[in-house]
Amino acid sequence: MNKIILIGLSLLSFASQALNQDPVNVKAYTVVIDEPKGLSIWTGDARVVQGSLTLSADKIQIFNVKHRITKAIASGSKNKPAYYKHNQPKQSHFVEATALKITYFADKQFVRLQGDAHLTQGFDSFSGGVLNYDIKNDKIIASKSKNDTQRVKFKIKL
Repeated sequence: MNKIILIGLSLLSFASQALNQDPVNVKAYTVVIDEPKGLSIWTGDARVVQGSLTLSADKIQIFNVKHRITKAIASGSKNKPAYYKHNQPKQSHFVEATALKITYFADKQFVRLQGDAHLTQGFDSFSGGVLNYDIKNDKIIASKSKNDTQRVKFKIKL
């Protein structure tokens, strides 16, 4: 029973940190909760939805400190990459992204996409080995992959 309450408290704190106060819904086939480490691991078609924010992957790890979510890591595969979608207040279109690994830093309002990273913002699209998206400042920084196999590409409609 305590673990269910912890999940509820963690998700409520996640909701309060997000851009709006919508409830957080999490679905997965399996969840492992490690209270002392402040970590919950959701596996099997895991999906987190809060308002217009969606994060889905084969595995999502949610880290919290004192029942306050600090970070979420979504891990996918080549066949089924991790997925991020969010409607930003400054944008008229959704921001959508895929990568092998997506890390969402809740406090910083920052998303890091690693491995075959793609991000679409309205009619603009970016891809590279690593993409960093600063939600708060609406800023994208793209980098090549460490092994130089993925160069940065972008398409912008003016």
